[in-house]
Amino acid sequence: MPGRPVQPPHARDCFVVLPDTPAGQAAAGRLPLGAERDSEGDAARARVFRYPSGRPWVVVRTPLRRVSSALVGTDAVVLVGPDEIPGPDLAQDLRAARDNADLHERLARRLPGAHHVVSRVGDVTWARGTASGLRRVYATSGSEPCLASDRPAVLAHLTGAALDETALALRLLDFVPHPLGGRPVWRGVTETDAGHALVLRADGTAATRRWWRAPDAELPMEEGAARLGDALDRSVRAHLADRTRASCELSGGFDSTSLAFLARRAGPAELALLTVASREHGAQDETWARRAVDLARTAAGPGPRLTHTVVPADETPLFYAGVGAPQAGPDDIPTDEPLPVAPARARARILLARAAATGSECHLTGYGGDELFMALPATAGDLFPRRPLAAWNRISAVRHQLGWPLTGTVRDLLIRPSFRTWLAGAVTEAAPPTARTPQLSWGVRQSLPPWLTPDARTLIRDTFRTAAAHAEPLAPRPGRHLDLDTVRMGARHFQAMEDHGLALGLPVAAPMYADHVIEATLAVRLTDRLDPARYKPLLAEAVRGVAPEPLLARTTKDHMSSDTVQGLVQHADELRQLWGPGLSRLAALGLVDAAQLDALAADPYSPLHTRYSIDSTVACEMWLRAADIPHGKAVTP
Repeated sequence: MPGRPVQPPHARDCFVVLPDTPAGQAAAGRLPLGAERDSEGDAARARVFRYPSGRPWVVVRTPLRRVSSALVGTDAVVLVGPDEIPGPDLAQDLRAARDNADLHERLARRLPGAHHVVSRVGDVTWARGTASGLRRVYATSGSEPCLASDRPAVLAHLTGAALDETALALRLLDFVPHPLGGRPVWRGVTETDAGHALVLRADGTAATRRWWRAPDAELPMEEGAARLGDALDRSVRAHLADRTRASCELSGGFDSTSLAFLARRAGPAELALLTVASREHGAQDETWARRAVDLARTAAGPGPRLTHTVVPADETPLFYAGVGAPQAGPDDIPTDEPLPVAPARARARILLARAAATGSECHLTGYGGDELFMALPATAGDLFPRRPLAAWNRISAVRHQLGWPLTGTVRDLLIRPSFRTWLAGAVTEAAPPTARTPQLSWGVRQSLPPWLTPDARTLIRDTFRTAAAHAEPLAPRPGRHLDLDTVRMGARHFQAMEDHGLALGLPVAAPMYADHVIEATLAVRLTDRLDPARYKPLLAEAVRGVAPEPLLARTTKDHMSSDTVQGLVQHADELRQLWGPGLSRLAALGLVDAAQLDALAADPYSPLHTRYSIDSTVACEMWLRAADIPHGKAVTP
């Protein structure tokens, strides 16, 4: 429909699970889904799956994801994900399953781990996302019956929920650790923990049930690499299933290069590779990307028609480009929550727009690779109780590289606090940590930035302390806990890329966040995953024979620090448009001192920029403007 405004992602791409009650029927009538034909065509129409009573059970609207389903008697299952699963296969699993738990276990083995799964066996419904946290499930709380969705803003719309200022204040931090990272920014909406299913009973009440546990790290490198290679291949093929044109970000780094060759093997007819040139002096990514393309074109065996586009550095927006736009444009659609990648949205969009212009039906990225394959020093600390020498060899290599002091490193290795003790003190007024600060605990200890108001500082500290009283870690040891929390945090941030793609009609995928990929990685022995003499050794072994040998020898990684500095300089006026008198939504909520932020924006070379990042604060301000939610106001359609 010409001139029709782009709908926000929570209305264009979502599903809702409703109770078999008159209240559920009424909620279905309030959904902002629009089952009528619209500008996206038939693929964007809502699909309704019903209870035996005829009332709506699951309502799905997705223009880009595939919906699969099966019905056996009164039992049913619905999948929403990158590829369509044959109905007869799902029906076979549904018939064989004893209950919901058994069905989800069967599907977890069958699927690569990138689908939402909603099932009904008897009068009980289970809804779950993925163990990675890439696919999440939310529920209403405090009132019955319980409603569920993959989009918290949809539930906020249905219940008239208001903004949760405490949850928003937490998003002003660079990192929001478990369990606080899963607190939605809407009151009365809860997030189901990754690895758990939401259980909806016939009486409208809800509970959660664990369906996934991280594997023990016991596989040797050879076996683990083979399993990881198979998981990566399955994940890529799931995203490219039945698609003839695909695109892949080829930064030149190890992760995107591996995926480019996996995509080549998956066999789309056309594969467009896209590289963004760097402004950094001495950057090597573009050289490695061109080398990868040359090797792909001369590789033996059949392959897709390859094209390679290099976006010149001077055509690539700097960080903070467009952040101060006075009004949200048609592409400025709000994500489910503020995400610290928002200040780079203009950079992300230009690459995705180039990918869409090639006719790509799916764009692959290497997101997740750093979180999975650049094992953190805390992970090596988990080795210490059983293999102290192996642990020290790996930690010592990092210590020498980053300049950690010997005394502090030994102290942090020998004296590791409980998770609750760490969480209670995870935010501080002390000076922020530096590269020379040992990091061997449950996460990064963060210093509150100076532009937060006294009320915001107190609110954040008190929230951490309250959560610490009952919080449980994701794993018994800090390294494994941090492995999981880091992956889930990265998967959450990737939602911004998916939503940018949604605005362009382009599915954007991160195959490395698939559950089977994460399981295969975590199942490998720590002594093999952590090799101070090699760069991402497990990934290198997993793609050996797929990616050419010369590309597996790379041991460096480019950074984009100059783009951040230049962005602060060139877009200082735009940043100031966020903080001018009477302009800041965050200041109106009493969370930030807009005058301090305005002064900081006017001084892009201030030393504060080297000690504190403004990205999360900018992201929260941008989100409030895009969502157009004033202080205390409930969500409106």
